[in-house]
Amino acid sequence: MTSLSRLSPYRWTDRVWGWIGPIGVALLAFVLRVWNVGYPKAFVFDETYYAKDAWSLLQHGYVLDYTDKANGQILKGDLSNIFTDEPSWIVHPDGGKWLIALGEQLFGFDSFGWRISGVVVGALTVLVLARLVRRMTGSTLVGCLAGLLLTVDGMHFVMSRLSLLDVFLAFWIVCGVACLVADRDWIRARLDRYHAFRPWQLAAGVSLGMACATKWSGVYVLAAFGLTCVGWEVLARMRNPRTAMHHGWVRTTLRVGVPAFGSLVVLAGVVYLVSWTGFLVHHEAYEARFGHGYGDYSKPWGAYVDRPTSGFLGETWDALRSLWHFHVMTFDFHTKEITKAEPHPYQSNPGGWLLQWRPVGADAQFDLPKTTRCGQAAGTTCVREILILGNPVIWWSGAAALLGAVVAWIYTRRWTWGVPVIGVAACWLPWFLSTDRPIFSFYAVTIVPFTIIALSLVAHALLQLRSSPRQTYAGALITGLYVVAAVVAFCYFHPIWTDTLMPYAEWRDRMWLSHWI
Repeated sequence: MTSLSRLSPYRWTDRVWGWIGPIGVALLAFVLRVWNVGYPKAFVFDETYYAKDAWSLLQHGYVLDYTDKANGQILKGDLSNIFTDEPSWIVHPDGGKWLIALGEQLFGFDSFGWRISGVVVGALTVLVLARLVRRMTGSTLVGCLAGLLLTVDGMHFVMSRLSLLDVFLAFWIVCGVACLVADRDWIRARLDRYHAFRPWQLAAGVSLGMACATKWSGVYVLAAFGLTCVGWEVLARMRNPRTAMHHGWVRTTLRVGVPAFGSLVVLAGVVYLVSWTGFLVHHEAYEARFGHGYGDYSKPWGAYVDRPTSGFLGETWDALRSLWHFHVMTFDFHTKEITKAEPHPYQSNPGGWLLQWRPVGADAQFDLPKTTRCGQAAGTTCVREILILGNPVIWWSGAAALLGAVVAWIYTRRWTWGVPVIGVAACWLPWFLSTDRPIFSFYAVTIVPFTIIALSLVAHALLQLRSSPRQTYAGALITGLYVVAAVVAFCYFHPIWTDTLMPYAEWRDRMWLSHWI
């Protein structure tokens, strides 16, 4: 490896700024997200599930049901007798909830404690995305641009300030893709032979395993980018004159694909299984409540529930069988039972997500009494709202950038254009299979990093226009004006992302589309 002393001053400076710049942007993201994050001091939207589940994990090692009066007690600071003695039917794995629990452990079981982990992870996502784009483009400036755009995106901003799972899912997805891109560079410098130990590929397996351990939708990203990384290496080996002559396409694919399956899929599966440790250790409690049939799921898990399997590994086998039955029950809930649910006022079709057609009101208080802090006109009222709405400048231009990325990928066949296309496809298209159930646009928080990658690649192309000074100036001017527009939009919509008290008229001015109300 080249020693630092042998690096040119330019390379050394570029490496230093390659970290200072992204870290600086991530710190900005943290400051913006952590400000007043404990407000409102209430369970907002689905925080009522995940914040309490995380606390139960801390207290008991698995998720117990809460009493009917638990929310009121918790908000008053009374944590006595808030649990029942029965395990809860959790419909998502515990990976993301353990991260929420870390914040609660450090800062207590209050609104700041159950939100701070999302703030930290949201800022870290900005850092990883900036470094990823820097690696893809070779430009620290463009990497910082990507981080800044994620910093001022409204959907990612709001989701980083709520105790929901999706921001953790987005983080692990971005980490996994960043590791695979780093692995691509790592192996292309070592094509002389096959390598059993692939540090970046192993890191990707852990990251994507954590994505699956947060929400099952991480499986689609694991599959899409697992195949992509194999394709990258196979193509590189077949195009290399020194390696292509020794192996054909089939043998090369097997030599690359089998180890990658172990590093990615098998390792991700192990990480996922570990995330269910609480269930496995306390499987008897789940068997007692669910094993004989539960509600509409009347099918018993098996005779072992009443007559445990004997032998050295009997209990382990029973625990794994129960985990399987619990997954079947939960899968049926996601695919069958939830389709019977009443329509939700904020549900939306994924076809409109890229254009932010129907955002989600996580908290809304209208007709608030007159107050001097509101500054409303005579005869009008005040409003507070947390609207999970993406920055329109980023999302609307991002949709166009994604179309451009598809065209550029087909035309140039450059791998960089494929990353945002594959990422958006893996995070977005599977939701079209679930349109018969209530689904929400904030699931698209996993899409926005890839949209920003597409935007960054377009910006990089503009900044590379150097055939004449006028073109160079025009590319820099367009990019600069775009960033200013995104920042101005962030400032403009900030009140409806943070539950800020404001006059009704000012709130109504920010409702650009009727579907936003």
